[in-house]
Amino acid sequence: MKKALKIGFLGFLTWLVPFVVSWLFYTKEGQPIMDIIFIKSIMIVLFSAFGAFLLIIYFRKIDMDFISEGFYVGLSWFGINCILDILVLLPLAGMNMSTWFAQIGMRYLMIPVMSISIGYMAAYHKAS
Repeated sequence: MKKALKIGFLGFLTWLVPFVVSWLFYTKEGQPIMDIIFIKSIMIVLFSAFGAFLLIIYFRKIDMDFISEGFYVGLSWFGINCILDILVLLPLAGMNMSTWFAQIGMRYLMIPVMSISIGYMAAYHKAS
């Protein structure tokens, strides 16, 4: 149970921090304060860096089954981010599912890619 809570909490943070930071780039009326492509680029870099930081925190306590842990945490965080976006962001933005997936949802696939990669590297490092 403790592990599931940690995965859930860290997964929630992978969604919450970029969500909160994104508000800095929009007016109160919801208009971007600079070029939208530039904002999205900043958010991708922020999201990736913060996600990598949280994966490092998660994997510090893992000492076996690195690859399966990478799959488990990556798919869990992917699901958490998608569900929270669907529940919170879509209604706020007035976005439909296909637009959300094309503009945002597809990018969440970075989460399992990064977590599985870290799992493989940890397994390789332990084996050598």
